[in-house]
Amino acid sequence: MARFDEIREANERYAASFGGGDLPMPPARGVARVTCMDARLHLEKLLGLEVGDAHVIRNAGGRVSEDAIRSLVVSERLLRTEEMVVIHRTNCGKLTFSNENLTAKIREDLIVDTVGRDFLPFSDLEQSVRDDVETLL
Repeated sequence: MARFDEIREANERYAASFGGGDLPMPPARGVARVTCMDARLHLEKLLGLEVGDAHVIRNAGGRVSEDAIRSLVVSERLLRTEEMVVIHRTNCGKLTFSNENLTAKIREDLIVDTVGRDFLPFSDLEQSVRDDVETLL
């Protein structure tokens, strides 16, 4: 079975048993979190969250990118979140590359020029958190 079919079937099972449709749109805990997309992180368990507790914005490295900011603005201005949390993690893949070497790989593999695109890598985990929090201030 194709992966898409597996995902679609899982979604149909989930939708058939989902009981959270009555929950209010604003997150119950009034918090939005920006964190890494790492597939090994089970955010609900990691943060003690239940369905409806928090907005969780995930991307590579948990960076406060322009798109993350867009989501945070909607969360805070329209859905009444009062707290934003930035979570980066140790051994993050974003520590392993630079814009230059990723741009070169994309150019070589896909024959696409991404010069000038910032993939937001970092070499200092703690500083990346400080930088992202500063972006939110």
